[in-house]
Order: sequence, then structure tokens, then C-alpha cells
Amino acid sequence: MIKKLRFQNKLMLSYLLACIIPLLIVSVFIFHQSAKGLEESSQEFASLYTSQIKSSLNEFIKEYDKITKSVLVENELIYRLGEGSSIPMNEEVNQRVAVQQLLMRVSLLKSEIGTVMLISRDNSVYQYTTTTSRVDESRLLSQDWYNQLRNSDQTFFISGLHDRSYYEDKGAGAVVTVGRVLFNSKGAYAGMLLIDLDPFTLLQLEHEFLQARDKYGISVIISNDRREIVYHSEAASGRITWEQVLHSGFDLTGDRANEDRIILSEHTAQGELFIKTEIPRSKLLQKINQMKGLTMIVIMTSCLIIFLISLWLSYTITRPIKALRRSMKQAEVGQYLPIEKEQTSDEIGSLVYSYNKMIITIKTLIEEVYVAEIKQRQAKFLALQHQINPHMLYNTLESIRMKALVKDDEDTAGMIKILARMFRLTLGKEGRHHSIKHELEYTGNYLQLQNIRFDDMFTLSVNMPGEMLECSIIPLVFQPIVENSINHGFAGYSQALCIKIEGSWTEHGEILIRISDNGTGMSPEKWTELNSLLEQAASNRYSLENQSDLGENGLGLTNIAERIKLHYGDSYYIKVLSGIENGTTIEIRIPGIGKPEHISFDAKKEGERNETDFGR
Repeated sequence: MIKKLRFQNKLMLSYLLACIIPLLIVSVFIFHQSAKGLEESSQEFASLYTSQIKSSLNEFIKEYDKITKSVLVENELIYRLGEGSSIPMNEEVNQRVAVQQLLMRVSLLKSEIGTVMLISRDNSVYQYTTTTSRVDESRLLSQDWYNQLRNSDQTFFISGLHDRSYYEDKGAGAVVTVGRVLFNSKGAYAGMLLIDLDPFTLLQLEHEFLQARDKYGISVIISNDRREIVYHSEAASGRITWEQVLHSGFDLTGDRANEDRIILSEHTAQGELFIKTEIPRSKLLQKINQMKGLTMIVIMTSCLIIFLISLWLSYTITRPIKALRRSMKQAEVGQYLPIEKEQTSDEIGSLVYSYNKMIITIKTLIEEVYVAEIKQRQAKFLALQHQINPHMLYNTLESIRMKALVKDDEDTAGMIKILARMFRLTLGKEGRHHSIKHELEYTGNYLQLQNIRFDDMFTLSVNMPGEMLECSIIPLVFQPIVENSINHGFAGYSQALCIKIEGSWTEHGEILIRISDNGTGMSPEKWTELNSLLEQAASNRYSLENQSDLGENGLGLTNIAERIKLHYGDSYYIKVLSGIENGTTIEIRIPGIGKPEHISFDAKKEGERNETDFGR
């Protein structure tokens, strides 16, 4: 495989091997030496950390030993508490007041003391608390930890963690109880003093030690001489809950020394509390791993420098090729842009030059085809429009009307005048504003002619908002539909034909027009066939062949559909909504072009409508 490599790759590989192998050897040696030194330093720090904890706990025990002993000053008062009902009521009240004052003085000795309890020899419970929740006396006396301390031979004691179930609020969390068994001057049992403390108060360390603990992941577990957990740093830091510590029991106090952890143990001066400090080796090696990463960066940087030297030599060759490739990618997505940078005179430069010529030629051809398509669409639209714009017809009709007037034939002249007015509305509208109002006038004139012919058998009713009348529309849309209603829906002279034109606004501000009649309707087969022809108008609008369904009396619906698609786009349409048995309804949707901008959509929708009834 090496023989098949090019010389440039062989040289690059040899430089990389010459740099990487020595660096790897040195890095491994430095890593192991640094890890060993860091572990020794960490053990020294852990010993110092544990000593600090030991000093803090010794101070804690010393202070609370004095606090609990302070109540012995009132030894006689405490001993009298167990006399029960043998004392008068007033003395009992005075005793309770004195005990409350005693407990209050104890709670004021340390700010962290929340609840102080004094249990007499007859199990009467006296308490003083600075919190909102009091202790339930019966629950307290039934607690397992209390009964164990009651039966132990210790005078001063620190209980293990226990829950707050004997408080009235039964709140979450855990507490530690510091207490003392009280004896009278004769050595007889007088009662117990209990002080509930938050576990956080047991260990008061300086901020620097707390930062070091979190940095190295040091965990501290403090337990009493009964191997009950008194404090756990994981719960104090929030990584686990005190409830988890309570449920774990003795498991957290066992020795778990292995290759992954460093464990140091200590105890207080009198052996009341035991301290276990654990340091995970992964935290100790974190700095070494960072050094390892830095070494790898140095190795990679050295390799990069060697690589850049060879890369610079090939850059002048690969640069025009990459530019050519980028340009081809742009051409794939339709962006035909030539490479404008100055090219060399070698073979690659000649290739880029030929590619630029090809791109320019393709771009020119595409633009020509696009312009030809636009011209074809314009020609198609004009062809459709000119089917209904014979300019000579207006002049001819005017001449006929004048001859009818000369011969005093006013009825014929009136009909010709209406017909001429119709063509005046349609001629020359290209490039000018043609509104819905013009369409309605044209349709109304057409229907007047038909009423003259059929003795007022047709009625046209218009109902649409007034502002819609000024909106633009392509010419000759309504009249061909009304003409179809007369040609196909009129059942003879037996029944009059009513035609309605209704307009409304859609939610998006478009115009929706419905033209309906009460004629004979059409068969389901004819309705399906007609809608299919209207749907094909989108594909026919680019064809110059005459595919409209022109009849003897005017333009067909497909002609209107093609013109709507050409002028407004594919989202607008004409379709037959209903036409079976009872009447026919044609729906047209076009954009609201030319509508007043100062009228809001709701005003358009709910505004005053223009209702016109073109009588017979």
C-alpha cells in the first residue's frame, strides 16, 4: 500500500510519524508522573480537609455540651416536674412558666437552635420553638430513636438523622437531635433535654474548603458511635435528598475503598462522631486529562504545520478546480453564474474558460425561452380577447341605427342602440380599467335585448357590496354565463327565468361571485363533464389552438376559465356548484383588485350591499 502512495503523501506520512511517536512517549511518561504527584497532593489536602472538619466538630460538641449542661443550674426545678398531680395548680402553672423561660434561654444561646424540648421523668413534654410548627408529644415519645436514646447509658448524645414525622406539619427533610440525660444531685433520673438541629449546622467550613470540596468531588460522611448517619455532604450540596440518606441507612457509612476512590477516616476527641472523607480518583485525574488534551493539541498542531507546507504546494492546482465545482453546484439549483476570478493559462484555466462560455450560452437560451413563453401567453390572451372585439361591428351598428331612425322605426333603432352600448363597453378595454360595474351594465343591456325578443320573460337581480362594484375584472365574464342560462335553462314561454348575481368577500379579501338561475338545470353526466372541462382550462391556457366551447350565442365557460387562469393565476377559477334538476349556479373567484384600502375587511363583509333588480 505504501508503494502505491504518491511521493507527496509518503513525505507527509513520514513527517507525521517522526513527530507523533516521540510526542506520544513523552506524553505518557509525563501523564503518569503528574497523576502520581497529584494523587499524593490530593491525599495531603484531604487529610488537611478532614482535620478541619474534625476541629469544627470538636468545637461543635464542646459548645453544645456547655449548652445542655446549662440547664443543670435549674436542677431542682427539673426534678420537681415529675411529681405529677401532687402539687397545687398554681405551682404547676408557675413551673411551666419557669420551664418555658429556661428553654427560651437555651434557644437564645445559638441562632441555629429552632426547637428545644424537655421531657420530665413522668414523660411530660415541655417545648419551646422559634418555628411555626410544634412537636406532637405523643408521636415524639413513640419515636424509635428517642426510645433508643432513653435506654442508652450515654449522658451527652448526638442522634442519627431522622425525619420530622413527629412535628405537626410532618414536613419533608431531616433533623439531628443533640441532647443530654439529666440527673439530680443524688444521681436519680430527672429527664432529658433535646435540641433539634438542621444537619447543615453540624459542619461550618470556610468558603475555600467548600470550593475545594466541590472542585475535587470530595464527599464527607459523619456518623455517631452507633454507625447512624449524622451528616452527608452529598445531601448538603443538593446532589441527593435527605430522604435518600435516611432510606440508605448504614450502607453509606461502610468502607468502599477501591481503585476508584481514596478514603480517609477520623473521629472526634471523645469518639462521639466519626468522619469519613472520600475522594474520587476521576476528579483527581481531571487536570491530568486536561494536560493530556493539551498534549494532543500540540501534536495535532505540529502535524498541521507539516500538512500546511504540502497543502500550500497543491493549493494553486486545487483552487480553480474547487471554484469550478462550486459553480457546477450552483448550476444544479438553477443559478447560472460564471467564474469571474482571473484564471491561469494552463489546462485548468482553459477548462474554466470553456465552462464560462457554456454557462453564458445556457443562460441566454433560458432567457430567450422564458421571453418566448411570455409572448406566447400574451398572444393567447389577445387571441381570446379579440374573439369578442370586432371593431367594425360598432360602426356598422351605428349606420343601421341611423337608417332605422330615418325610416321612423324607433323600436329597431332602440335595440340597435342598446347593442351598440354593449359593444362600446367591450371595445378598447385592454390597458384600461374595466370594473364589475361595467360588467353589470353590459349584462343588463344584453338582458334588455333578450326581454324585447321574448316579451319580458327574464329578470336579473344583483346583490353585492357597493365597494365591490369598483373592483377590476377582465371583460365579458357575466354576459356569457347569463347567455348560457337563457340558451340552456329557459323552458320556453311557460315560465319566466330569474337570474341572480351575488357578490361577497372571502376571508382573504378575494371576490366570490355566484350567478344562479331557476331554469331547467342539467343532467349529472353533463354537470360532471362540464366541470372536467373547466378543470382542464389550466393546461389549455398556454395552447394557441381554439379549445373553447363556443356556441351560437356567445363565448363558452371554458373560454372564461382560460382567461381567468391566464390573467389571475391557478388559485382562481370558475366552476359549476349545482345544476341538477332545479336551476344552475356558477361560482367565480377572482382577486379583489382595485378595492378601497381604507375599508377594513369586516366593513367589506358587513357593509351596505348594492341591490338592483333589472325588471322585465
